[in-house]
Amino acid sequence: MPKMKTKSAAKKRFKITGTGKVMAGAAHKRHRLISKSKKAKRQNRRTAALAKPDGIIVKRNFLPYG
Repeated sequence: MPKMKTKSAAKKRFKITGTGKVMAGAAHKRHRLISKSKKAKRQNRRTAALAKPDGIIVKRNFLPYG
């Protein structure tokens, strides 16, 4: 059976931790930052683990070898 291909967009956006969680960058931090609170901008700097159902979808459909 041939190898499955990893989606190029997914390998740029997601990272798999050693325990199998999927890490992703925060949304809503690219533009219109004046209207967002200082706390929201600060908390969106870091990556966060996706919810378990979302992580399962990402790993199954986009990162088959993750």
